[in-house]
Amino acid sequence: MAGTETTRAAEPDLAGLEAGLDALDSVPERRTPVRQVLLGKVLPPVAAGALVLAVWKLLVLAGVTDDYKLPDPSAVWHSLRELWLNGTLLDIVWTSVSRGLLGFLAALALGTPLGLLVARVPVVRAALGPILSGLQSLPSVAWVPAAVIWLGITDAAMYAVILLGAVPSIANGLVSGIDQVPPLYLRAGRTMGATGARGARHVLLPAALPGYIAGLKQGWAFSWRSLMAAELIASSPDLGLGLGQYLENARTDSDMPGVLLGILLILFVGIAIDLMVFSPLERRVLRTRGLR
Repeated sequence: MAGTETTRAAEPDLAGLEAGLDALDSVPERRTPVRQVLLGKVLPPVAAGALVLAVWKLLVLAGVTDDYKLPDPSAVWHSLRELWLNGTLLDIVWTSVSRGLLGFLAALALGTPLGLLVARVPVVRAALGPILSGLQSLPSVAWVPAAVIWLGITDAAMYAVILLGAVPSIANGLVSGIDQVPPLYLRAGRTMGATGARGARHVLLPAALPGYIAGLKQGWAFSWRSLMAAELIASSPDLGLGLGQYLENARTDSDMPGVLLGILLILFVGIAIDLMVFSPLERRVLRTRGLR
């Protein structure tokens, strides 16, 4: 009787312990207040941008260099307003953005299976691992002359440069993420029948997501940089007017406000894609793992 009573008394304690462990494992979903988002995420970059503009204006007023080398911010604003009123601003931006996104998606489709193959097959890793690392360190602009000779000044040459710049970054990011997956996850997956393609889909990729997303961010950065290099060098009216060609046209015309505007637009697009796509995805993955 005493043993039974002791067992019954211990059952609530075990239940409470299990509930406590479940509470520790669960990650509470809390919506960040709008005011906190504005103060923590929006205000700092806005303040930094205002500071850059103020320093820029002070340098112009101080006359540190000639106007054609460092124009007034109002001249850049005038160039932006002129493009907007002419109805060409969105067309210029979309020409480059659509080309960059399509090239990135193609690089994603090629880099993901390549990364899985390199990470899981030792012979392939020994053969292709150093090549991928070398390609990742090679400046994308180096591929532009070869792509133009192979494919001509066409969209195909642009996409070839994007792929050669982005695929190694995506593949290496996935390889790095898979290398950090605990072996216990793989053994547990095999025990439950998750082998081959099913194991890659249900075990490897979810466990390697943080490294994979880091590779995707870097892959997008390489895609965008590769595209801008290709548009700068291999400009042609047949390709449409993108940001890189707009920047090159402004340089040819010695239009320094246009040059600075092109640089700012390229920078803005790169930051906007990161903030709207990759940063939220990264935060969500880290939050589900209790890392944020």
